[in-house]
Amino acid sequence: MRHGRYHHGDLRAALLVQAESRLRERGVAGLSLRELARDLDVSPGAPGRHFESKQELLAALALRGYERLDRVTSAAMGGAGDTFASRLDAAARAYVDFAVADPELLALMFAAKHDGVPSPELAAAANGWFERMLELIDDGQRRGEVKAGPRERVALPVFAALHGFAMLRVSGNLPPELAEAGLDDVIAAAVQGCAAA
Repeated sequence: MRHGRYHHGDLRAALLVQAESRLRERGVAGLSLRELARDLDVSPGAPGRHFESKQELLAALALRGYERLDRVTSAAMGGAGDTFASRLDAAARAYVDFAVADPELLALMFAAKHDGVPSPELAAAANGWFERMLELIDDGQRRGEVKAGPRERVALPVFAALHGFAMLRVSGNLPPELAEAGLDDVIAAAVQGCAAA
C-alpha cells in the first residue's frame, strides 16, 4: 500500500495546478484534497498544510482565476488602439475567450466571491478586475467618447451583455454561426450604448 510522501518541492503550487486540471474535467464536485494528494503522490494529510479545507482551496483557485483574467484583459487592452471602442473590443474578446476556455473556473470565481465571507485577497482581486473595466469607462468619458453618468451604470449593461454572451457560448445554446459574428454584434451594441450623445 502506497502512503505517499509528506514533502513535495512546492506542494501548494502543485496542488493548485492539479486542482485546476480536475476542475476543468469534473467541476467543483469532483475536487477532493485527498484525491489531489493521491494524484501528487503525497500523504493524505500533506495538502492540509496549505489548505485547511476544500473551501480554502476553491478560494485560492478563484483568486488565481481573477489574477489571470486581469492579466489577459490588461494585455489585450494594452495591445489595442487608444480609442474607447478598440480597448473595449479587446477587453470583451479577452473576457469571452477566458470564459470559453475555462468555464468551470469562471463559475467558481463568481461563486467564491459570494460564498460566505471572501478573503481580503479574493475580494481585492475580484474588485480590482472590475475596477479596471470602470477605469476604461472613466477614460472614455474624459476623452468625450463615452456618455456622461455614473461609471457603474454605464458599465453594467456592457458587462451584463458580455457575460450573457459568454454563458450562451459556454452552454452550447448559441448556434455556431453566431459565435463569432454574435460577439461582433454584442461589442458593437455595447460601444453604441456607451457612446457620448
